[in-house]
Amino acid sequence: MKDSLVNRSDRPVRIWLWVGIFMIVVQVLLGGITRLTGSGLSITEWNVVTGTFPPLNETDWLLEFNKYKATPQYQLLNFDFDLDAFKFIFFWEWFHRFWARLIGVVFLIPFLVFLYQRRFTKEMVRPLLILFLLGALQGAVGWIMVASGLTGDAIYVKPTRLALHFQFALGLFVYTFWFAIKLTVGQQQRIADRFISKLTITVILLLVVQLAFGALMAGHKAATAAPTWPDINGAMVPELMWRPEWGLLNFLENKILIHFVHRTLAYIILILVGILSVNLYVRNRQSPLLQRVWWLPLFFVTLQVVLGIASVLLSVQIVPRMWGPFEWAAQLHQLVAMFLLMSLVAVGYLVRSRETVKGTGFRV
Repeated sequence: MKDSLVNRSDRPVRIWLWVGIFMIVVQVLLGGITRLTGSGLSITEWNVVTGTFPPLNETDWLLEFNKYKATPQYQLLNFDFDLDAFKFIFFWEWFHRFWARLIGVVFLIPFLVFLYQRRFTKEMVRPLLILFLLGALQGAVGWIMVASGLTGDAIYVKPTRLALHFQFALGLFVYTFWFAIKLTVGQQQRIADRFISKLTITVILLLVVQLAFGALMAGHKAATAAPTWPDINGAMVPELMWRPEWGLLNFLENKILIHFVHRTLAYIILILVGILSVNLYVRNRQSPLLQRVWWLPLFFVTLQVVLGIASVLLSVQIVPRMWGPFEWAAQLHQLVAMFLLMSLVAVGYLVRSRETVKGTGFRV
């Protein structure tokens, strides 16, 4: 019998959610480009409506450029910028914000249409409202992050706020993906295996921590602090990894410690995903879908490790204001991280910890 959660009337809703997932992936990539090009502080105000369009004439461009000239980043770092250089970084920050607005429009208009058409069940409304609130919160956190780089002697946004912004984006991404896969994949494709379910959850939680440290690596531009592999500046356990006066802030501010944690977690996750993939292949053959996708986490985590190593080694080739091998590796590193997270969440949905007794809703 066809699963009641996956039916034809849900098809427009499913397409809408998958379009949203694609747009969030693009938005995260645009955030990466904005960071790698140093564009994030080029727009010094948050105008939700009037900021939709870029400057349309020379006078408006000069006005925006003069606002940027008042920032610490211009005065301490980009003081040699001309108007054309400013237009380049302005474009990426504007496009990043524009795409965020577009996501809001793509969410809101179909939501109202589907609500009018009564396509939503009662079970759908609450998750969709949470989804909207997460999107709005992400925008607010984005501005808090940008504001951290506009005062004092800051030439970049605070790494901790960059990490928070990235984590909220991933939270929005995972929530949307979970909702979409729930409407797309029937219950008959799911299996019960307590060991695999718990292992998958463990790996996802470790990956969330790992991605936070990845954002700290990016925010501190820490790749150049230890551009060696497999050692970290000549040692597997490097010196200067702990400054007593910083205390626990070492985990947020000490570039070498952040390097060490990020690399160590990568190896742990690689091993755990290997164990997970072997168990998915050997122990569970009841779900045709799972048989087709069991290898994806292992593929993505392996590729992710390779790209991470490449990013570290290529960081010595960084040329200011130029897009080169390091930037390509770093951008792909971020993209594959999202694919890895998506593959693990998919496994987490397909493999639950307990069996559901048909017709009762109870799990055993």
